[in-house]
Amino acid sequence: MKIIVIGAQGDIGRAACAELATRHEVITAGRSSGDIRVDIADRASIDAMYLQAGKVDAVVAAVGEVHFGPLSEFTEDQFMLGLTHKVMGQVNVVLAGLKTVSEGGSFTLTSGVLDRDPVRQATGAATANGALGGFVKGAAIEMPRGLRVNVVSPGLLDVSVPRYGSFFPGHEPVSSKRVGLAYAKSVEGALTGQVIIVE
Repeated sequence: MKIIVIGAQGDIGRAACAELATRHEVITAGRSSGDIRVDIADRASIDAMYLQAGKVDAVVAAVGEVHFGPLSEFTEDQFMLGLTHKVMGQVNVVLAGLKTVSEGGSFTLTSGVLDRDPVRQATGAATANGALGGFVKGAAIEMPRGLRVNVVSPGLLDVSVPRYGSFFPGHEPVSSKRVGLAYAKSVEGALTGQVIIVE
């Protein structure tokens, strides 16, 4: 298969690439690195990514910004960052690819643990994660041409602990290997409309 991985240089993207690249042709994409440059907050940039990549069989989106901060200090704009970037960015990756991804292909999005196991200052992330879960469940029953769509929802990755561990008191990190396998399950398997949890 020919697979685009957006956000390939992030911890989750690297885990997905490490697993998928052993068996498939992986095209890496990102805002400042990768084979193709793409900003998922810009629909025109997503369209250009698909044009540059040509026909692909699967797309993995392991990217999306959210704001962290105390709820009492959250502004509408800070909430909108997660909704515009993490949610609509990944939704637009699907919408833009509906006619270009190969028949029977797939989209795998990325959410995270915080909508089911919240921590302080992460309401924006929890909101975005929940929205992505709702999107894949709703979109799956309307996908054309046998296309599939899922979202992987990992806990805190082991490799992310040095940077983000202090935000996740009491959370047991998950192995990058297991996270990579979750992307393989979505890309290579037959699931659709699923939130694939890695805990």
